[in-house]
Formats: sequence, C-alpha cells, structure tokens
Amino acid sequence: MTLRSMEELRQQAQGAQSLNIAFIGVVNGLFSALHQLQKADSRHLAQQAGMDEGYVARWCDAAYAFGWLELNSDDQWQLSADGDSMRPEAPGSRMATAIGSVLSAHMAERAAGLMRTGERPGEKVLAERETILPWFGLMLENNFRKTFEEKICPQVPIFAEVDARGGLAVDLGCGNGWYLRALAQRCNHLRGLGLDGFAENVRQAQEIAQREGLSDRLHFSEGDIHAFSLPEPADLIAMNRALHHVWEKRGAIFDKLRSNLKAEGAVVIWEPAWPDDHRRLREAPLRGMAYQNLTEHVQGNHFLHPEEIASALKEAGLRPEIFPFGSDVMVVGRC
Repeated sequence: MTLRSMEELRQQAQGAQSLNIAFIGVVNGLFSALHQLQKADSRHLAQQAGMDEGYVARWCDAAYAFGWLELNSDDQWQLSADGDSMRPEAPGSRMATAIGSVLSAHMAERAAGLMRTGERPGEKVLAERETILPWFGLMLENNFRKTFEEKICPQVPIFAEVDARGGLAVDLGCGNGWYLRALAQRCNHLRGLGLDGFAENVRQAQEIAQREGLSDRLHFSEGDIHAFSLPEPADLIAMNRALHHVWEKRGAIFDKLRSNLKAEGAVVIWEPAWPDDHRRLREAPLRGMAYQNLTEHVQGNHFLHPEEIASALKEAGLRPEIFPFGSDVMVVGRC
C-alpha cells in the first residue's frame, strides 16, 4: 500500500477548487453570458450576467487560473474549450460535474457534523443550498440521460411494448422530466405523467416539455409517492434512483404501484447496484457510489442489492426481471 504524496493531495485539492470555480460560473450564467459576448472585460461580463462587478472580476482571475477562461491579445476574457463545455445549454454539457462537486462538499460537511449525533435529517438537506436545488434536475439529466437513451431503453423490452399500445408511462420523482422526455422522443406513441414533490422541478419539467414540443403527450404535477392518484391505470410506473429513498415502506409502496397498473403493466426500477463484495468498491466506477452511499445515510437511505429489489417485487405479486448495466441495474416487475 503506497502513501499518496503531498503533491498528489494538492493536485486533488486543486481539482475540487477548479470545479468550485466552474460551479459559480454555471449557476450565475457567466459561461453562457461570455459565450454570447464572445469576448469581454470583467465589467461588461458582469453587466451581461447581471452580477456584481467586484465578484465577477475576482471570478475571472480564478477561472483563468484554472483554465476555464483565456485572455486574448486585447486583455479581454474568452471561454476556453473547457469553459465552453460548462455552459448548461452546450451540446454534451459537462456542468453536472461542477454541480455534483459542490453538492458533494455540502453533504460531506453535513455528514461530518451528524456523525457525532446519529441524526439523519432526510431529503431536506438537498434543499439547504439555494444555489444547488434549481440545478438538481439538469445535473441528473446530464449524468444519466445518455446511458438511458443509448443502453437502457433499447435493451429493456417494456418501453417498446408500452409505446406500441400508446400506453401511459408514469415517472415518480420525475425531477425536471428528462426521463419522460427521453422516452417520448424515442417512443412516438407513448404518453407520460411525471410527479415530483418539489414545485421547482415540476415547473422546470413543464417549461422544457413545452419548449421541446412535447407538452401534448407529457404532463407534470406535484405528487407524493406515498399518496398519489392517476387519471387512469398505467402501463408503466417508473422509479428512477428513488426506491432506496422509500425502501423501509416498500411493501405499501409496491402494493400501491401494483394497484395502479393495467393488467399487462409493469413497475420499472432503476437503481445503483450495490455490490455483494466490499472489495469491489475500489473499482473506479464504484468509488462514487461508495461516497454517495455515505451521503444517502444522511438522508435516511442506503443503496440496495439487485436481488433485494427483485425479491421485494416478487413479494408484491410481480414477476421480476433483472437487467444489469455496469454499476447500475434495471429491475422490471411485471403483473
């Protein structure tokens, strides 16, 4: 076992600092504003973004130091290629890494204090930082939509089946609606209903669906997974990385989901696949999962083994099918 050098630790610390700088630029629209201007000094950038000039001047220096900005021959700021990739609207935007980094730091601070008392305050900790919550849905979309579109959706048959009969897909805990939008763009006949407990998520979901011309097939509203009602029985009810949040009440949850399904319907669960062997947590794809499982403990949750999910679906009278996708798993429970 080798000891990491101080230089390696400093490089890791600077990596976190770099993402902190990027986070400030994302949530305050500085990358997008400079993209529109093409080039600007800090005063004009502050005016374009509607921010304080003093803060923007210091941010520009820091963003330049970490390579998010470049200086042209006129001493004006321009986006570097890395900076341009942080624009939320950029194709293949990498802004999720910046949002996730600051969220992780927040959760680490909360875990450090709560470890002394054992308190587990629940999901409200996600809303404790006002600059993070509005970006939570887009962060998840950036992290998971490509995997869903390119790997999961083509390989899990239930999606094509629901589309073929013009069925209703319900997403519980829909965030900004990205899952249903991805489904609707791939499945031309499918209809969608997204429910979420955060009003900001519902607002974003409605707005984006309208902008993308999907509001005739997709609808979103506030709803509680414990006490929701549907306008009609669903062909598919999805829980995306949400089951572990309500695992202690899984019996009642699955009974309710089953009672809201059509005879040929299915519950579709997407979760991180917690490994049976802790030694696997050293593998690069699983390191982040190990860290997140600590932050899930703050929220009163923990990640699940795929077999646990399949067993719970079977107990609810559903026929489980397991589809592994690297460090994630899809478990489909059919009526």
